[in-house]
Amino acid sequence: MSHARRRCLNLGLVAGLGAVLAACSSTPPVDPDVRTDVIDANYKAADALLEGLQLDRKQPLLVATFVNLEVLTESSRLGRLFSELVGSRLAQRGYLVKELKLRESLFMKQTQGALLLSREVREISQTQEAQAVIVGTYTQSSKMLYLSVKLVLPEGNVVLSAHDYAMPLDTNIKGLLR
Repeated sequence: MSHARRRCLNLGLVAGLGAVLAACSSTPPVDPDVRTDVIDANYKAADALLEGLQLDRKQPLLVATFVNLEVLTESSRLGRLFSELVGSRLAQRGYLVKELKLRESLFMKQTQGALLLSREVREISQTQEAQAVIVGTYTQSSKMLYLSVKLVLPEGNVVLSAHDYAMPLDTNIKGLLR
């Protein structure tokens, strides 16, 4: 066999081996049936909100239902669940969290949850003597769910703390959005 032909054959083997190795090292596609740990993600969001803040643990916090960023007067099972998880984490960390679902004066929609419209935040927080209100929004793309949660002073609607996070739009998340 000639030197040129042997060299060509070796190059072909090296190229083929490179293709095989590249195929083995590529990351596998995301499994749509794998479920995101929504509890952990929302607990981390609540922890991030508290980081660096000196809040009075004896003065109440209010947690509003997370709303759809596209239509701020609408929520979903996902918005209601995520706000519940954030509120639970705050209570676990020793903060006094007022249960908004028990208030008659709150803007409640049976299928939406406790929605706090900006014009109502000051009035409700004063009635409840709340030091801060936690509000959240979510929106989705074709593959991801994006969330933003804020800890807001009712007086002047000043944002004290904010945390943004995202999670894959898996079958679990899609089901909660329906």
